[in-house]
Amino acid sequence: MKEIDLRSDTVTRPTKEMLQAIMTAPVGDDVYKEDPTVNKLEQKLADMFGMDEALFFPTGSMANQAGIKLHTQPGEQLICDKWAHVYNYEGGGVSFNSGVSCKLVDGDRGMITAKQVEESINPPDFYHSPLTSLVCLENTTNKGGGACYDLEEVKKIRKVCDRHGLGLHLDGARLFNAIVKNDEDPKTYGKIFDTISVCLSKGLGTPMGSVLLGKRDLMKNAIRVRKVLGGGMRQVGFMAAAGIYALDNHLGQLKKDNERASEIARQLDDLSYIGKVEPVETNIIIFYLKDPEDESKFIDELSKENIRISNMGQGKLRIVTHLDYSEEMHLHFQKVLRGIAL
Repeated sequence: MKEIDLRSDTVTRPTKEMLQAIMTAPVGDDVYKEDPTVNKLEQKLADMFGMDEALFFPTGSMANQAGIKLHTQPGEQLICDKWAHVYNYEGGGVSFNSGVSCKLVDGDRGMITAKQVEESINPPDFYHSPLTSLVCLENTTNKGGGACYDLEEVKKIRKVCDRHGLGLHLDGARLFNAIVKNDEDPKTYGKIFDTISVCLSKGLGTPMGSVLLGKRDLMKNAIRVRKVLGGGMRQVGFMAAAGIYALDNHLGQLKKDNERASEIARQLDDLSYIGKVEPVETNIIIFYLKDPEDESKFIDELSKENIRISNMGQGKLRIVTHLDYSEEMHLHFQKVLRGIAL
């Protein structure tokens, strides 16, 4: 059995068909907006979500950072969950790139409520505190184990933002997993959010790329911000072609990823050495061993079978299913889990 890498859904490699799409893509200079394949990808996603405009970025972090920059001014503050990717995993970019601080909310598995947002807004006439200007949500949540927001709660958050004049940005790195799981219409998200970042290199399996979607009045400065962040690219239509192929062919795979994650979670629940398994909704499983002292031995036992998972620290272990995780691998991994004795 070849290596089974379950650390993240970012480890996938292009399929032969995706490579063919990459190699045959018509390209141009995207800095001049003359790459036809990039333009096609941007229009495809803008139409899919019912947004005015879209802009291709090399990474999800850069797309999020640009979105935050478009909404804020230095010295202001955004509201997000304490586990939010924009706070924990983007190198302090919120403060470095935009001069903005974060009001952290103690949500549930990375998700916050309209009530919590309302309570976190600083009084706009109290000049001693930062001016609240933006709310950032993440769907699905990374540190929250792939949890999905209830759209009804998101709509309530939108109403809070409207009452207080706040922008609403969605970090949709794994948004397609949630859309497939809950059979949602992407245009619903386009109606709720001012800006959305969607990642192509996770569940959809492309080598790179994220797209920032938004309303026209906000997006008019997006290409300038991307340039400032160093994100201007040339014949990047080769990578945009991978995104188009993935959107046309890989969305159905996400359902399998979600189902396999649920099957792994059920098996972990039945194993004597497992202490806790967090609720699983999409393709991420977060779990804890009964005895934290067994972590090294457990990971070593998996390594002997050429299986890799993530150790997130503080007893938290993570498994992520993805496009390159086959049914054969799935059956073998389950067999290995049953055979481990701690």
